[in-house]
Amino acid sequence: MSIFIDHRTRLMVQGITGREGRFHTRQCLDYGTRVVAGVTPGKGGQKVDDIPVFDSVRQASEVTGADCSLVFVPPLFAADAILEAAEAEIPLIVAITEGIPILDMLKVKKYLAGTPSRLIGPNCPGLISPDSSKVGIMPGAIHTRGTIGVVSRSGTLTYEVVHQLTHEGLGQSTCVGIGGDPVVGTGFIDCLAAFEADPLTTGVVMVGEIGGSSEEEAADFVAAKMSKPVVGFIAGLTAPPGRRMGHAGAIVSGAGSSAAAKIAALEKGGIRVCRDLASLGRICKGIFG
Repeated sequence: MSIFIDHRTRLMVQGITGREGRFHTRQCLDYGTRVVAGVTPGKGGQKVDDIPVFDSVRQASEVTGADCSLVFVPPLFAADAILEAAEAEIPLIVAITEGIPILDMLKVKKYLAGTPSRLIGPNCPGLISPDSSKVGIMPGAIHTRGTIGVVSRSGTLTYEVVHQLTHEGLGQSTCVGIGGDPVVGTGFIDCLAAFEADPLTTGVVMVGEIGGSSEEEAADFVAAKMSKPVVGFIAGLTAPPGRRMGHAGAIVSGAGSSAAAKIAALEKGGIRVCRDLASLGRICKGIFG
């Protein structure tokens, strides 16, 4: 099985007529994703690769039955695009856009709390259920279908982890990039809970990084709520305090947000921590079999 998306997912792409939207829509189509609509205000009635384009999310949803939205909208307008999808009650919204102002995302997060919509991202690669559906920008070819769930704050590290898992013969149930911004929709605990509830996911790899407290909170959840084995990796072990490393949220602002503190918290929660990324696949093979 998988979490959040599967072969039944009906995808719309907000910003489908832009360069990035067009390119990645084609990649999703080539992977087998059911892309049923695009949305660009003022360009309704056009088509992109035979996909109908609508002026609004609500219209696209009502006409095509789309239940998932992939957002390729520039940063200054992306928050409004997410809100439009939530107002149309789209169950899953995946925001790829990087650089959305934090104040905008705080407003989005507050609004989403009162809706049935789930947001993944922003500033994320999306998610993929191998051989089923791809909603995002990750390279589909490195993924194989299996029973290992992957959740990560880093897109690039997600790809490295998946490549190693596949090389070791460990297929994936779903891989989720939650994004590295200070304010995101779906977090580690949301994904861990979903993997725990998925009967065909047998183990999870969690990739964190410096900054914030989400990894420590996830470790507490694993210790209290999870029966499935979890392998963890924390990026940024050598990052100096006060220096942002890559993501906007990846900054050591106190002793508790350092890589060393996060590793200690994960180990305390019963998570097997890999300190050398190059050995992660081998470690997972030994634990997950």
